Amino acid sequence: MPTSRETILAALHTRLSALPATALRGDVLPERVPAEGLLILRDGEPGEPEVTLSPLQYHYQHRAEIEAVVQGPDRDAAFDTLTASIGSRLAADRTLGGLCDWVEAEAPRPVDLSVEGAANLKAAVIPVVLHYSTADALA
Repeated sequence: MPTSRETILAALHTRLSALPATALRGDVLPERVPAEGLLILRDGEPGEPEVTLSPLQYHYQHRAEIEAVVQGPDRDAAFDTLTASIGSRLAADRTLGGLCDWVEAEAPRPVDLSVEGAANLKAAVIPVVLHYSTADALA
């Protein structure tokens, strides 16, 4: 049976997979970036939980990351469209179907990356904070 953490991350990946960009989870950056863009979900860190007793609950603010990458002549507009679509997709259901208390993306810090013999890339890491609670730190 999957843990709460895995269930939540899988649900986040499913939401990202509904976007036009290719969505991967935990993969390395492929040699080619698809024309519609690329998203790579990194599991990140659950961090130190707040703990309440009676009943015992671990309250996490898990920091996952989405790597967003676009390539091509209109990469600025494509990047803006891609990041806005991520925000819209997360805002549509901040609880991931009731799995989380709240999901919140932070602002990206885009960078332009040169690629020898190809069009430059525009990329950013988008931190996503997943607020959730569980009765077992390992479940």
